[in-house]
Amino acid sequence: MDTLELKKKKTDEMEKIVSLSGSEALLKAFLAEGVDVIFGYPGGAIMPIYDALYDYQDQLNHILVRHEQGAIHAAQGYARASGRTGVVFATSGPGATNLVTGLADAMIDSTPVVCITGQVYAHLFRKRDDLSAEAINIALGNVTRP
Repeated sequence: MDTLELKKKKTDEMEKIVSLSGSEALLKAFLAEGVDVIFGYPGGAIMPIYDALYDYQDQLNHILVRHEQGAIHAAQGYARASGRTGVVFATSGPGATNLVTGLADAMIDSTPVVCITGQVYAHLFRKRDDLSAEAINIALGNVTRP
């Protein structure tokens, strides 16, 4: 698994290298931004984040939904009621495309939401019998474009 290496200065001015996976870096970034609630539905490509989330269960409250569309709408409601950003986790392919309606609604209503989706490895994209979908192109081309 790829890791991000960060240099951290110790009190005696020696440098210590800390290795973080992308999942850990994402969760630490959420904590730094004050996120404490995440709505989501686990599946294939997002599982590395869910694996890392286990170690943060005392700091991040994950709300397990029964469908990705429920996650985005729950995050919208949370954002509107709390004034904080709603955060959503979903898997790749259909999991990501199930967020599009809620993402469009959030944009129209100026509701702050962040959606994190998994994605299959680039070398496997459209080469397996899974339902790969170009979530970024769907969202950027049809939803988030002004």
